[in-house]
Amino acid sequence: MLNGFKDFILRGNVVSMAIGLAVGSAFTAVVTGFSKAFITPLIGLATGSVGDFSEAKFHVGKTIFPYGLAISAAIAFVITAAVLYFCIVVPMTKVQERFAKEEAKDVKSEKRDCPACFSEIPAIATRCAHCTSEVEPVASALEAVGLEKTPVPAQR
Repeated sequence: MLNGFKDFILRGNVVSMAIGLAVGSAFTAVVTGFSKAFITPLIGLATGSVGDFSEAKFHVGKTIFPYGLAISAAIAFVITAAVLYFCIVVPMTKVQERFAKEEAKDVKSEKRDCPACFSEIPAIATRCAHCTSEVEPVASALEAVGLEKTPVPAQR
């Protein structure tokens, strides 16, 4: 039961995104309310406004520019982004790192050139697949796989 829940939480699909959007929009409403009720009036008092900074505006001719609304929206965005990052993104990253599976190293991924025909061969190869000449495997590739360096068998 908990394994299925863990898989659901760690899987990035459409249902998870829909739930995230619903929670995010509800959370944004809470942060916007908090910003309008507490943060914006405090900034208004600090800047000498009437107490509600969202009502701040200036006039150019007959045009009104309500810059207080833009600043209020920016403050709400910064608060929302910070809380989502520190309360959701950082913990989920730690959870994903904890449950991440180590991928097995591909022993054939490290390549080198054959000294006889200059074709690309795996670093752990003892014989070239192209010209069939015997080659010494690279020691670091053998160590990565957990093998010891063995001498190349003598010619028959």
